[in-house]
Amino acid sequence: SISYKDAGVDIDAGAKSVDAIKSLVQSTYSSQVIGDIGGFGGLFDVSCFKDMKNPILVSGTDGVGTKLKLAQMSNIHNTVGIDLVAMCANDIVVCGAHPLFFLDYIAIGKVDPNLIKDIVSGIADGCKQASCSLIGGETAEHPGVMAPNDYDLSGFCVGVVDKDNMLGSHKVEIGDVILGLSSSGIHSNGYSLVRKAVIEQMSSNMLNDTGILNSGQSLMQALLSPTKIYVKPLLKLLLDCPSVCAFSHITGGGITYNLDRVLPSNANAQIKLGSWPSIDIIDFVCKQANISQKLALETFNMGIGMCVICKKADLELVTTSLENSGEAVYNIGKIVKGSGVVEYV
Repeated sequence: SISYKDAGVDIDAGAKSVDAIKSLVQSTYSSQVIGDIGGFGGLFDVSCFKDMKNPILVSGTDGVGTKLKLAQMSNIHNTVGIDLVAMCANDIVVCGAHPLFFLDYIAIGKVDPNLIKDIVSGIADGCKQASCSLIGGETAEHPGVMAPNDYDLSGFCVGVVDKDNMLGSHKVEIGDVILGLSSSGIHSNGYSLVRKAVIEQMSSNMLNDTGILNSGQSLMQALLSPTKIYVKPLLKLLLDCPSVCAFSHITGGGITYNLDRVLPSNANAQIKLGSWPSIDIIDFVCKQANISQKLALETFNMGIGMCVICKKADLELVTTSLENSGEAVYNIGKIVKGSGVVEYV
């Protein structure tokens, strides 16, 4: 006889994993969560929407990409869960939505309860930073499909916004100001290039050398810095200044191919290069890859993880609100007549 365990799937290890993460998951719960971990579906009370005139659900799904390979190389697994939440929650907040709940999916070659606990600890941390509840998930053991120590992550986030308060290109006008919020590093995009230009070219000693970057971090530490989650500062900003026009999450494609997503067809975003400080790990990777400034701006966030477009008259109020939330804010450009693209000066 051949058991399921003989075939590579350990049900007992899966059950131990659930026990290991139970308190982490519960620590993210808001009062709207119904039930507990272990049910067939996550339950969330939406009666909180009753005060909205026209509530709109906003959803987003994403992964962490090949940054996971660096986590596996370094055996540091408790930060990539933050990246997972950030990539989803930062996307849905750009239209003014408040994240409500999050679900995760972990595909792994062989279930290790301690590894699962590390990964989920990061997801729980990210959910707290994004003010959303982790109400469900799946851990799928894939023997014969994935190597035992290999895993992949995906996440799904749902939020809500009142239709009248939605942000976007319909609110952006010529003459508006573009502010940039600093990133925490490379975030979660461009890691296939990072691996090709840095990881494959450098020894383990060099990757762990703390004397290469001005920050004092090793290259590996800097590369694994989790994606910044901007949800709380941006939601507070909308309370302080409801006339904000648009947000843009700067992910794969850089400023060039993300800021254009919130532009009307008759306007360009004019970005002033040098109006914000560079980040040493991004500069290092670009130098190692020997890529042009144009390609760098189309690949990495270049130190700006989120853009805010506001009226010129609101500039001081918006800046003050964001700085009071701990954000580094830079006036990086303006909206000018054009055709819906990003231009640099």
